[in-house]
Amino acid sequence: MRPLAGHGTAMVTVFLGGLLGAPARYGVDVALPSGPDGFPWSTFTVNLVGAFALGLLLETLTSSGWRADRVRRARLLLGTGFLGAFTTYSSFAVQFDQLGRHGQAGLAAAYAAASLVFGLTAAGLGLCAAQAVRRLRGPDPERGVGR
Repeated sequence: MRPLAGHGTAMVTVFLGGLLGAPARYGVDVALPSGPDGFPWSTFTVNLVGAFALGLLLETLTSSGWRADRVRRARLLLGTGFLGAFTTYSSFAVQFDQLGRHGQAGLAAAYAAASLVFGLTAAGLGLCAAQAVRRLRGPDPERGVGR
């Protein structure tokens, strides 16, 4: 099986996901604005939601029973495309730097620590949520998936 990464269809798939993820992120920025010396709630929120959604997505795709090419395309569209455009490391880094430059070193450190701890927790909760849904659905004899 050939990897999709260098293929035009894969790039279009990621692009289409990004077309939806970037405006979604912008919407959160508009809803949760913050100044350069305040806590960056919009970035914090999108990154936590994105971590949860990525954990949920990857666990769901892993146990979906789908063919590998279908799983890859879904991962490219939703994971790399949508969630890649929705979440942001660059804004996190800039906001961390701005907080420090505006005399908010403690807030910057808290922002970094909270982003790491809550991001990992959100990803783990996404995995657990997908597993719980799979258990509630019960076994699927056609796919051999579930319990």
